[in-house]
Amino acid sequence: MDLHAKYPSIDDLRTRAQNRIPHFVFEYLDSGTGREMTTLSNRTALDAVKFLPSVLHGPQSPDLSRSFLGQTYAAPFGIAPVGMSGLIWPDAERLLAAEAARANIPYCLSTVAAQTPEHVAPVLGSKAWFQLYPPKDEAILKDILARAKAAGFHALVLTLDVPVASRRERQTRSGLTQPPRFGPRLLWQTAQRPAWAMAMLKTGAPRMRLLDSYASNTRSLSSTAHIGYLLRTSPDHAYLERVRALWEGPLIVKGILDSSSIPMIEQTGVDALWVSNHAGHQFDGAPASIDMLPHIREASDLPIIFDSGIGGGLDILRAMALGADFVMLGRAWHYALAALGPRGPQHLTDMLTQDLIANLGQLGVQNLTDLPQRLITPHSTAR
Repeated sequence: MDLHAKYPSIDDLRTRAQNRIPHFVFEYLDSGTGREMTTLSNRTALDAVKFLPSVLHGPQSPDLSRSFLGQTYAAPFGIAPVGMSGLIWPDAERLLAAEAARANIPYCLSTVAAQTPEHVAPVLGSKAWFQLYPPKDEAILKDILARAKAAGFHALVLTLDVPVASRRERQTRSGLTQPPRFGPRLLWQTAQRPAWAMAMLKTGAPRMRLLDSYASNTRSLSSTAHIGYLLRTSPDHAYLERVRALWEGPLIVKGILDSSSIPMIEQTGVDALWVSNHAGHQFDGAPASIDMLPHIREASDLPIIFDSGIGGGLDILRAMALGADFVMLGRAWHYALAALGPRGPQHLTDMLTQDLIANLGQLGVQNLTDLPQRLITPHSTAR
């Protein structure tokens, strides 16, 4: 089957995924919070970023490689952390990590993944990242960091923008609890998706196995919260300093929208900023991440990662033109897995690569650093 002919876009993968995984799983992956206005704003704001196409520029052979935090990657995009990837497709963490190693792009494992760092380690490349939700207990913090380092993770991503649990109303309506309880409602949804059910039988019910090794009592949690909320804290500046002192290697802080926070963050000695509104999962009153990106770029010389609402190669170029050094996608990789199983991640890598090359050809841009020259800002006029 020619996957590019049948599934040429991320939207096609999303549609296929919705038809292959149970309703409660799709709602977990696809939903935002509240009325999902932040999710909508991300899309609207990205679409508002325009470029001026080029003519008479001759043949193009764009260079997609990207140097970032001392590593060279084959493309300017990677795989963002998504909690409980293994709920969306069995063994998702290992499948995604293996694709990242094959394609020479970064893979970021979540603290609340369905697999431990040790389980993913055999298929990790040398450039993988580990995302940390900040645990309250110092001993747990030190142990998680030691396990991530021993498993071979190169960089640490400290998430700052999840101080409390979000509500995720669509998830609640679907019947999903944390951990999932397979009563009649969820069993009926599962029975309607036999491919997912059969694959899941081989791996067992997904759990947050890293955090399960530190706590087992989840009875005090709401239906949309999970074991991580028993362990984590809302970090302050002192916590960030503690993490910086404990982690030997690149440290990235994720969830930056407010440029006024940057001087304090920079004083701590972090290595990169990650601009994100959690793709609308966490707070429905946030601005579009792409609207905040130029302000963050103006306020800091640190390398910048961007996510939130990326729907293809053109969106990656939009973010890079406005100041991002690297772009991460989360949902898209899981749509690909849910749609196509193990074949999905490589198909998405190829799709994004082809999309980048096609759009760079339209812009007459050989190097990603030249993108701002083709950007049309709201105050500019045609050249």
